Amino acid sequence: MLKKIIIISLIVAVASIGLCGCMDKTGINSNITTQASTGKTSLSENTEKIKITDMLGREVEVPKEVNRIVAIGPGCLRLITYLNATDKVVGVEDSEKKWSIYGRPYRIAHPEFANLPTIGKAGPNPKPYPEEIIKVNPDVIFACYITKEQADDLQQKTGIPVVVLSYGRLATFNNKDLFKSIELAGKILGKEERAEEVIKFIKDCLTDLNNRTSDIPDSKKPKVYVGGIGFKGMHGIESTSCNYPPFMAVNAKNVVDELNQSSHVFINKEQLLKWDPDIIFIDEGGLKLVIEDYKKNPDYYNSLKAFKNGNVYGLLPYNFYTTNVGTALADAYFIGKVIYPDRFEDIDPEKKADEIYTFLVGKPVYSVMKEKLGGFKKLEFK
Repeated sequence: MLKKIIIISLIVAVASIGLCGCMDKTGINSNITTQASTGKTSLSENTEKIKITDMLGREVEVPKEVNRIVAIGPGCLRLITYLNATDKVVGVEDSEKKWSIYGRPYRIAHPEFANLPTIGKAGPNPKPYPEEIIKVNPDVIFACYITKEQADDLQQKTGIPVVVLSYGRLATFNNKDLFKSIELAGKILGKEERAEEVIKFIKDCLTDLNNRTSDIPDSKKPKVYVGGIGFKGMHGIESTSCNYPPFMAVNAKNVVDELNQSSHVFINKEQLLKWDPDIIFIDEGGLKLVIEDYKKNPDYYNSLKAFKNGNVYGLLPYNFYTTNVGTALADAYFIGKVIYPDRFEDIDPEKKADEIYTFLVGKPVYSVMKEKLGGFKKLEFK
């Protein structure tokens, strides 16, 4: 009898070992965790998924816990930076290593991006490298400015969920798409609280700017113009914008708005002479071209009231690899200070810029941008 019991015990033990080995080989055992306190088993967190709907309306399953990510397309890595999630980034586009950093505050604040593996080619039509993305093994791929077909194709080639975010209309910073994207990325990254803080910060700045200026009648406002705006490259004084967001933020009287265009426009110089604005702002991304043109034709520029009276000012370029929200807000505070000095007596535009940058990208980077781009100042032409 004792011999029979021993034989049966040995058979059970061997069978158990074989079963465990089989489970490990199929991956089943690795996905089960035993809860010692209850004796129950459950799927580990690494296998749990949540369903989200991205900004293209695509339903995507992503891991419940996301620790490794990449970001492709204009401005995508910037949004990740705003969410204080740079520690999760495991690969970057080539722009983070090859392009000038000075128009992108998030990149100035995070030089470590240059040390990460390259996972794609940057540009208005980004070209991710599926093989390189697979090598860095992200849990999620975030993307901006790609189509549904491109997102589906990348997801199919890599086997990694692709979540598309959006900035909304180009060069704006107060729109539902931007805020929804911040919320969505925050949910996926476990940064819901930070997402709420970022959205509140942007909205609070806009509310403050509006409250300072909303009661000023048009008859008391100087006429203003902005030139040198970048649009698929650098441009001179003729490159401008209707509904220019920093002007709108401070309720400025933009002479270009009478054209009733949605955003960027090119005008001719004769039109600018007819408008003859009281104050002209120059986007410093195009300032070099304006200076060169001034030297060729000083009589034209000096016939403009703003140039004659010394009311020409430099602005930091904010549309570099799409919208740098922090720079746009900083520009708006400087514009307000110039146009309505009595309404912005308590504002030092340079200190305000660093307050904004510190909150959004983690460091006060205004001085670096000022050194390389020019910063907030009155411009002199000779």
